[in-house]
Amino acid sequence: MVQASSSADPASGLNVLRERNFRWFFLGQCASMLGDGMVAPALAFAILNLTGHVSDLGLVLAAGTASQVLFMLAGGVIADWLPRNVLMLGSDLLRTVSQGLMATLLITGSARVWQLLVLQMVHGLAAALFMPAVPGLIQATTAPEQRQQANALRVLALSGSLIAGPAVAGVLVVAMDPGWAIAVDAATFAASAACLSRVRLRYPVRMGRCRFGRDLADGWREFRSRRWVWSIILAASVMNLLYAGFSVLGPAVSVASFGGAGAWALISATFGAGCLGGSLVALCVRPRFPLRSALIVMVAFACPTLTLAAGSTLGVVAAAAFFGGLVMMVFNTLWETTLQQHIPARTLSRVSAYEWAGSVACQPLGLVLVAPIAARLGLHATLWTAGALQILVALCPLLIPEVRTLPSPTTDRVCAVPPGRV
Repeated sequence: MVQASSSADPASGLNVLRERNFRWFFLGQCASMLGDGMVAPALAFAILNLTGHVSDLGLVLAAGTASQVLFMLAGGVIADWLPRNVLMLGSDLLRTVSQGLMATLLITGSARVWQLLVLQMVHGLAAALFMPAVPGLIQATTAPEQRQQANALRVLALSGSLIAGPAVAGVLVVAMDPGWAIAVDAATFAASAACLSRVRLRYPVRMGRCRFGRDLADGWREFRSRRWVWSIILAASVMNLLYAGFSVLGPAVSVASFGGAGAWALISATFGAGCLGGSLVALCVRPRFPLRSALIVMVAFACPTLTLAAGSTLGVVAAAAFFGGLVMMVFNTLWETTLQQHIPARTLSRVSAYEWAGSVACQPLGLVLVAPIAARLGLHATLWTAGALQILVALCPLLIPEVRTLPSPTTDRVCAVPPGRV
């Protein structure tokens, strides 16, 4: 069930930008996300040009994700103790250095796969410190009724980056070198750090000292005590594992069937356009039962993988990527808002750390195994299996009563018209 709010005009979501601290955080996210949007296609073709092996691409991508999983829980504990904006600033500076080194290696032609793998691990470490702090920073810089708009604006920036980033990366890959796209990413992290340096927040004085094991255990108790949290995270982890079929095999299909880097950049940009549409939808709707609605629409996330499996034309795959991006951003906005509304501020970063670590825990396995599985079963059989399982996994959490019935705590305050259906 979705209710339209009395402020259904997307422009009303811009009111949250009047909050100074959130505005600086948002501007920093706009900068860094633009660079991030360039990295995936650039790194894919940098490695394919370097070795020609899809398995090497899977290993490098898996290294970054595995590093995130390994350090994410520590990042959650640290984010609940240190000023979140300061921790995030340090993370951006670290990524400025790591991406700058990667760009230098690629541009000078001296890059080796093991070097890219190590730098991706450093990037993953920095992300593990940054991401658990994000929900807490949004919670600290916005009022409860502003949080869905804040999350929608953040994913709107991400959506824009997924359109502009791959398009610019495609031009740089074809005309110059993939390393230049990575260099731009390094510069955007520096810009984000500059914006975060303008955020001024007062944090409560921490009594006693940080006891890592105890604080980690407290976060785990908060996490496992809510079935609606861990059931969706389990499903998300498997979904990310299965999505490796699209993210790793997609560039290879583009080279073999669609003409190369330009086609994959087009698919990636169309995915970003769908994310943009999903962000606008998330600004307008007010689900009475947000998790139920989010999971139902998430079924369409399997469309990109299934169209690749069917051997569809480039136009059909691009259209499917659009719908996949749209539903992903609707899901992400509703999910993040629900967490921020129902999890106490004192443990939010630790719960978010378990959320992030859990949701990507299986992804490195998928990235490493998808190429060998495709070599054994065949590319299309692998993609058909991954797509079908994505649909099943998206629906499984609906078996949990809390997932189906958890209400939005702000629905009654902001909605002024009768509900409609998803």
